[in-house]
Amino acid sequence: MNNLLFFRLFFIILVGFAAWSLRPFDLAAPFAAPIGLLIGIAIVFFEVQVRKITLKRIIGAVIGSLLGIVGAYLVSLVLGHAIPNNLTTVPFLQLALLLWMAYVGLVVGASKGEMLNLGAFGGVFGGEQTFGQSFKILDTSVIIDGRIADIVETGFLDGTLVIPQFVLRELQMVADSADSLKRNRGRRGLDILQKVQKMSQLNVEILEDDFPNVPEVDMKLIELAKVYGCKIVTNDFNLNKVAQLHGVEVLNINELANALKPIVLPGELMRVFILKEGKEYNQGVAYLDDGTMVVVDNAKKMISRTIDITVTSVLQTTAGKMIFGRFDDRVHAVHEKTIPAQADRHDRAQHAPHPAEARGSGIGAAG
Repeated sequence: MNNLLFFRLFFIILVGFAAWSLRPFDLAAPFAAPIGLLIGIAIVFFEVQVRKITLKRIIGAVIGSLLGIVGAYLVSLVLGHAIPNNLTTVPFLQLALLLWMAYVGLVVGASKGEMLNLGAFGGVFGGEQTFGQSFKILDTSVIIDGRIADIVETGFLDGTLVIPQFVLRELQMVADSADSLKRNRGRRGLDILQKVQKMSQLNVEILEDDFPNVPEVDMKLIELAKVYGCKIVTNDFNLNKVAQLHGVEVLNINELANALKPIVLPGELMRVFILKEGKEYNQGVAYLDDGTMVVVDNAKKMISRTIDITVTSVLQTTAGKMIFGRFDDRVHAVHEKTIPAQADRHDRAQHAPHPAEARGSGIGAAG
């Protein structure tokens, strides 16, 4: 990034020096040099904006401009024969028509450029498409969450994990926060990044691209994903929705976790530990090992006990899965009686003498 800034500054100075030496439009050197510097700054600004555009949009804009220029040239030929020769009117109309059609072709071509299938051409274009698709951009929340390291370790992600420089800055700000909770979360995120970097399954790259005109980190992530045509890995619900509105693909860790939770059907029996009282009358609340909440009717009196319940319904939401069940005193009482009875029979069977020993003891007694 520092080298790029150096070359840009050198280019601006070079253009200014060229204008000072050549003196375009017969301007004096003190006036020509500032104009050259302004032209150099304008060129650098144009270069910065073009770097944010995808290759598809650039190709679309070039094709659109060329078609507009060709169309303007053909129409100018017609105007030159149809309108009486005028030293001022015809050249002005031809120039206006050229600028108009070139501009329209540029804008329309850029807007429709994403519809191009560059992979069909192979070579550099096909590589550009694969390059973008192999990128997975990590946001701050998914790094702090930590589960991304486990997913990478299992081998379910391929390609290259990208951490933008502005995400690292935000993570560092969190790690340097005065709030101890935020500070611990930030340091945990940095530890997770170091752990992922040491894994050999994926490449991890730090991307220097930034969007100074975009203040929010979430919008910067979306713009970066648009530039490279890649996916964002997150567990942020709001970022997920906004990215989908912008047409950016998202890999949501929470959705993956919900999809991997065990399937429970109504009518099945479950054994749960009632942890606390529910919001409704006579309800108890339990949690499975994966964090799924289980709301149990008629279980308020069974708090701090492990009971068997019957699943009545399952509610799947974007935030996760909730299981609703009912506790039946009679089923639980029968089950509680059955287990001690089985255990008692098992103990008697364990302590009962072997038949041969019984016969032997009987013979000894008779003798």
